[in-house]
Amino acid sequence: MVLKKQYLFIDFEFTMPERNVRAKDFFAEIIEVGIVSVVDNQIMEQFSSFVTPLKFSKLSERCKSFLHITQEQVDTGLSFFEFVRKLEEFTKNKLDTTIVTWGNMDMKVLRQNCLAAGVPFPFQAHELDLSMEYKRFFGDQNQTGLWKAVQEYGKEGTGRHHRALDDALTTYNIFKLVEKDKRYLEKPKPTTIGDRVDFSKLLNEFA
Repeated sequence: MVLKKQYLFIDFEFTMPERNVRAKDFFAEIIEVGIVSVVDNQIMEQFSSFVTPLKFSKLSERCKSFLHITQEQVDTGLSFFEFVRKLEEFTKNKLDTTIVTWGNMDMKVLRQNCLAAGVPFPFQAHELDLSMEYKRFFGDQNQTGLWKAVQEYGKEGTGRHHRALDDALTTYNIFKLVEKDKRYLEKPKPTTIGDRVDFSKLLNEFA
């Protein structure tokens, strides 16, 4: 039996230190999660939540201003351990799962946060960095930002940039556009009459 394919489009927002301030031992922590689960081209679930950081619980002014996230929102969010349990639920369905992110930071920060919290990494799945796929496909010299990539397609992003679920949905939309273009380019060219007729045989008959 062939396993159904599940794609998890994931975006996290992270803490950030004040500009030009070296916070001792600072590392980025996940404070918002957005996930879109897609099975057989159908959205099965959308999940969004704030997450309370474990180590550096007080958000910097720069972080609040840049992400438009308040201290109260993260204080009342999921604990990091509840958040990890929720992530595990997405792969309990035994589907062949691929995690799709824009850039490699999301999974890097998740791994680092799990290590710091002493909990196992919650995913057993393939990982796809769609920004690298996009770069290879279009031959860009530099990695393109998520919403710039959408605009290059002549589209608009979903919702508001730097909101985790909106960015996850935008990643899903770009994935569909790239896959459509790849399928278009992979289609064999229509055969010409020269391909269909063996002219050498035809000439021999009249020789």
